[in-house]
Parts: sequence; C-alpha cells; structure tokens
Amino acid sequence: MATELIELLSTDGWRDMTVDQSFPAYLWAAGGTLQDAPVDMEKTFAGQMWVASKIDPAFNLNGLRCAPGFAVPRHHHNVDELIIVFEGEFHVAWGENGEEGSRTVGPGEFWISRAGTPYLMTAGPEGVTYVETWPEPMSKLETYWHDAGWVAR
Repeated sequence: MATELIELLSTDGWRDMTVDQSFPAYLWAAGGTLQDAPVDMEKTFAGQMWVASKIDPAFNLNGLRCAPGFAVPRHHHNVDELIIVFEGEFHVAWGENGEEGSRTVGPGEFWISRAGTPYLMTAGPEGVTYVETWPEPMSKLETYWHDAGWVAR
C-alpha cells in the first residue's frame, strides 16, 4: 500500500490560490452572488494566499498559507469549520464587526468557527500556515463574504 508524505511547513508543494469569483458557492452576505459584489477577489488574494497542491480534496480539508499581515476578508460558512494553525499566527475577530470577541491563534492551536458566525482572520508578522476542514463534503460548503477586507473593483 502506497503512502504519501506531505510536508505542510515546506516551501515546496504550494501554488497561488486561484479564485473564481463566479463560483456558485461564493455568496455576498448582503445578497446575491460574489460575482455581483463590488469587490475583486483575484486582486484581493493574488500573491497573498497559497494552497497546498498535494492534499486530496476528498478529505474535506485545505492546507493554506497567508502572507504576513494579509487579512482574509470577513466571511462565514453554512457549516462549522475547524482551523488548525501549524506555523505563524492568526488574529481572529468574530461577529459582524468583531464585537463578539477576538484572539490570537498560534502554532498547535485551533478554533472552530460556528456556522453563520462572521469572522476576519489577519496573518501575523511571519504569515501563517494552517489547515481548514469541515464536517461535511466541500461540495456542500457555502461561503458568505462580507464587506471588510477587500480590494474594490
């Protein structure tokens, strides 16, 4: 039986996170699809976020890496999400405007974002490498993007 080793902390095995603003599971929280929103997903994420290229999507997880100081725009999902930090740190603020709480999550720590709870994640000064996973197949995942943290069109 073959096995495959994936070194999440290596500099190899990463590719730019390509994004398709017309992806039907990307929705604008104020209504409609992200494609109709006044934001530019490609310009927001280009050169700021990378995805591990060797992880099989059948496992319902993504290996991700963010550049230092990059803020993943505020968003929420329709299902709970587990995020585990491996290297660097994230400052996470949750609630519509971060009013419900915030904290810094570092290596070996994780948090669970409950379905429907908006949150904004900002990478620390060294960036961050993490894994996100869901209890449902990714085909059932919907992401509702809010207006904080975007490059406008």
